[in-house]
Amino acid sequence: MSEEKPDHEPVRRVVTGHDSSKVAKVLIDAPATNRKFPPSGTVSTLIWASDRTPADNAIGEDAEDMGARMLGTAPPPNGTRFTVNDFLPGNTGVMHRTDTVDYIMVLSGEIDMVMDDSTVKLKAGDVMVQRGTNHAWVNRGTEVARVAFVLIDAKPLGIGKPVTG
Repeated sequence: MSEEKPDHEPVRRVVTGHDSSKVAKVLIDAPATNRKFPPSGTVSTLIWASDRTPADNAIGEDAEDMGARMLGTAPPPNGTRFTVNDFLPGNTGVMHRTDTVDYIMVLSGEIDMVMDDSTVKLKAGDVMVQRGTNHAWVNRGTEVARVAFVLIDAKPLGIGKPVTG
């Protein structure tokens, strides 16, 4: 976890569950604090993760806060990783691939996904399913692009050197 940067509005994280009497309730309602600030100017906030499928939805208010885990780019084996990332204007990104299926939702702003031989522009409200392709995220706009990512572990394609951590 890292210190707050004034340019980035924290993400409100609401996590539900059940108390010991099996009553549904909100367990966490606070700004997400597990934030990374890489040199590229991107802010990556881990919202939640799972380390197996099916995921553990154990009853009780003392369940592990899976949003507090320290993870790399890829999710745990057989698991998932849910982040909200802010890309500053001018962010050029780094080409990479993961052995994952990614569900991507642009929450605000615009962002380009650059691939080996093509680029696709996404704007607020757009969604994408990214299936292990080599890519980089580039913000050519004038405002921060906020993007939600759900990475789901997938079988390796055997192409290049995917990011594993």
